[in-house]
Amino acid sequence: MTSPRRFALATLLLAPMLAFAADTPNPDVARLSQRLQALDANPATAGAAAYERLQARQSIDAFAVAKSRARINALQVAELRVDIAEAAARTEGVRAEIATLDRTRSDLLVEASRQDAARARQEAERLRIQTQIQAEESARLREQADQEAAARQEAETALDGVAGTQAAKLRAAKQREAELAKRQAELMGGQSKPAEKTGKP
Repeated sequence: MTSPRRFALATLLLAPMLAFAADTPNPDVARLSQRLQALDANPATAGAAAYERLQARQSIDAFAVAKSRARINALQVAELRVDIAEAAARTEGVRAEIATLDRTRSDLLVEASRQDAARARQEAERLRIQTQIQAEESARLREQADQEAAARQEAETALDGVAGTQAAKLRAAKQREAELAKRQAELMGGQSKPAEKTGKP
């Protein structure tokens, strides 16, 4: 068999094997691609490390078409790029979570400050109302004390007036009694003088 025929026969025999090898996915390519897909599927890392993931995909593509002599190095580069993409995505995810926690903390501090201010305003309003009530009560008690003092003064004045009237009446009665006693004495004295004159010899 001549060489061209041998070459043609070998080509016919190897063609199915080459086609099968081309259709069979590379397990390393599939494994690395799945790791990147996992980053895309995870909500915590879906939008993180876009540049690093692009570099990883490019490295995986380069590894998929690399010649046999460069496949080992290409695989190592692809592995390293995927590791970097995963680490960068996790780092960005942690940073995003920290930022969310910081915002939540700030919101809580603002809310706590708002509640403290509201409580302070309520306490101030309560104290204002209490002070107003106490002032009104003090004014009422002062007014009541003033009214009672005025009533006492009025009663004392009335009593003084009654006492003065009674004293005047008492003095008048005593004076009238003295005048009556004097007149009685005068009358009695007038009656005794003629009796004495008639009794002499």
